[in-house]
Amino acid sequence: MKNIALTGFMGTGKTEVGRILAKRLGYIFVDVDSEIEKKRNMKITEIFKLDGEPAFREIEEETIGAVSGGDRLVISTGGGAVMRQKNMDNLRKKGIIVCLAASAATIMHRTRGSKDRPLINVEDPLARIKELLAVRQPFYEQADIMVDTESKSPVQIADEIIEEMKAYEKSNG
Repeated sequence: MKNIALTGFMGTGKTEVGRILAKRLGYIFVDVDSEIEKKRNMKITEIFKLDGEPAFREIEEETIGAVSGGDRLVISTGGGAVMRQKNMDNLRKKGIIVCLAASAATIMHRTRGSKDRPLINVEDPLARIKELLAVRQPFYEQADIMVDTESKSPVQIADEIIEEMKAYEKSNG
């Protein structure tokens, strides 16, 4: 099996599902945001605050480029990683891109109270989520496999991804 790159908006379950998926498949789990935090020795929120989003996106692109060359990985990307074609190209070289999706209301519910989400730490987070989803949707739809995470447990989502991967590989060689 190829690497599995998980994309999708924040709060769709990329990290939790990614860990379960990696364990089930005997793969190594790589969280791009965690790798960035280790590399920079600071939280993502601090990077955004000190250097801004464009600088963060550069570091993210470098990190995805570095990790995507590995084998037998489940790679959890940041929600905005799909906005750069180079990220998608790197993830696709040795992997299958799976997008986890959820409604704006579900994302709001799952991320409420989190201070580690700089893009939605605003006065009206639901409006911001809707706005970002609208902009990113065409990029998310470039995934090889789309998985709706509404009303499903992380284990159910991981199982669905495994089944979808089998079908995808069967039809795409």
